[in-house]
Amino acid sequence: METVPITARSFEEDYHIDGDGFERAYKEHISGYREWDSLDHADEWLVFPDNIGSNISIDETSLSTGEVYTIVSNKDAHGRKRCLVAIVKGTRSKEVSKALERIPMSLRMSVKEVTLDFSESMHSIVERCFPNAMRTLDRFHHQQFCLEALQEVRREHRREQMTHDANAREEHRLMMRGLQKNDGPFVDADGNPIRKNARYRPERLENDETRAELLARSKGLLMMSPDKWTETQAERAEILFREFPDIHTAFSLTHSLRMIFSQRCDKEQGRTSLKSWYAKVTEFGNKAFNDIAAAMYDKEDEIVNFFVNRSTNAAAESLNAKIKHFRAHLRGIIDKKFFLFRLTKIFA
Repeated sequence: METVPITARSFEEDYHIDGDGFERAYKEHISGYREWDSLDHADEWLVFPDNIGSNISIDETSLSTGEVYTIVSNKDAHGRKRCLVAIVKGTRSKEVSKALERIPMSLRMSVKEVTLDFSESMHSIVERCFPNAMRTLDRFHHQQFCLEALQEVRREHRREQMTHDANAREEHRLMMRGLQKNDGPFVDADGNPIRKNARYRPERLENDETRAELLARSKGLLMMSPDKWTETQAERAEILFREFPDIHTAFSLTHSLRMIFSQRCDKEQGRTSLKSWYAKVTEFGNKAFNDIAAAMYDKEDEIVNFFVNRSTNAAAESLNAKIKHFRAHLRGIIDKKFFLFRLTKIFA
């Protein structure tokens, strides 16, 4: 329990003990929790100056009931012991900066690079507390924005297709009612005979899917690179792009952005590639993609800093995942300070 995020209940089966009783004993007598020198302010801020390094990440995570904390981590520790530099309640730049300024200025000045997301508060915090550090925007955040915009194009087509199918189904019902009332003739629009109680059947494409089914089942493949598609997914993608050309364009833009950050190049080459991408977005004319391009253009200097060290927020996201996994094992957090105490034992 001192080194890994496990619960006392996990010992019950192997050691035949009362897990809840052992956790109470650990909390009150074994762990040193009651003598913890940070106990009085643990749910507001915790800083560990000795854990700071030259490359850090800043991110946010939810501990309980949607309450958000800002976490600063040392990337060189790779989500293990001594990776936690600070954990501060909230995301307001003033409060978080005040807590981080408890770290000596000489240590904060030694930070060379900070990876972060698009949050304006995070940028203010880094600018104030780590003035010497190069700010690098995490590549996966703007790629995720593009994926969400791509999925919205797909969802919009699906909504339109479902409305079209509902209208066609109602027209078919009214037509059949009229034919039954007038006793025929029971033929479709092309003159082919139909049954008196024939149900509406939407058009099926060559892979035996309706357009609505095609759009619903394409969600996963649009999240992947084409080289990872199965044969079935490749066939579905070919039909999807033929039937809905704007989805093809949106997918191409998303994939090309991914490829820009996959290439090995310097900052200026990366900047040139982004300018070409902006031009393609403008030509496409989709509002969501235009908004993404505008946001990226505004933060372009921080974005192209990625090409210096190819730094991402993967270490911070890994730490967040471990914290969420620990919280899930606990089935909720009853004592927030004790939970934070456990985190510091494991990660600080």
